[in-house]
Amino acid sequence: MNQNFRRAKAIEAKNKKRILEVNPHVDEGSGIYFLTRTEDGIRYAYIGQAKQLLTRLAQHLSGYQHIDLSIKNHGLYAADNITGWKIGFLHYPEDKLDEMEQKYIRQYAQSGYQLRNKTAGGQGDGKKQIDEYRPVKGYHDGLKQGYINASREIAHLFDLHLTVITKKDPPTTHQKNALEKFKAFLQAYKQQEDEDD
Repeated sequence: MNQNFRRAKAIEAKNKKRILEVNPHVDEGSGIYFLTRTEDGIRYAYIGQAKQLLTRLAQHLSGYQHIDLSIKNHGLYAADNITGWKIGFLHYPEDKLDEMEQKYIRQYAQSGYQLRNKTAGGQGDGKKQIDEYRPVKGYHDGLKQGYINASREIAHLFDLHLTVITKKDPPTTHQKNALEKFKAFLQAYKQQEDEDD
């Protein structure tokens, strides 16, 4: 048990260091934090509240919520990762956190950010959902997921071992069309990951 506790504390310390590399001003005060990133002209944001800002932000680096997975996928902002997540914050007393979180979520939504929040903020009763939770998967969802899985696996095989060529050189119009369809299939999993993100 002691060893697990020490390991967890070491991971937390490492994650806090990573947060401070992005924004050295983050502290353990209470407040609202802002995770933002821009890619291909699209602005993304996640607004959260914390009684201890640095600890809460560090938890995102080890978690499995939607925003946590996006941070793992895109990384934190750095000179060599300009599309990574930037970190900002504002201090507020604990009794103002719900109110201010809701205010900033509305403000960022109205400013054109694609929000990664699932609700309109607050920890109390009556939280409003702002992002659709995934519906129960049905038959067609399963087919679509199978297509995406096949796309990912075959694209991986071609990246490592294979090349695509047409039977005739120069290729016929039908062969060109077939090649374009195949290339689109190989990219299908990337498009799905972008939509999920």
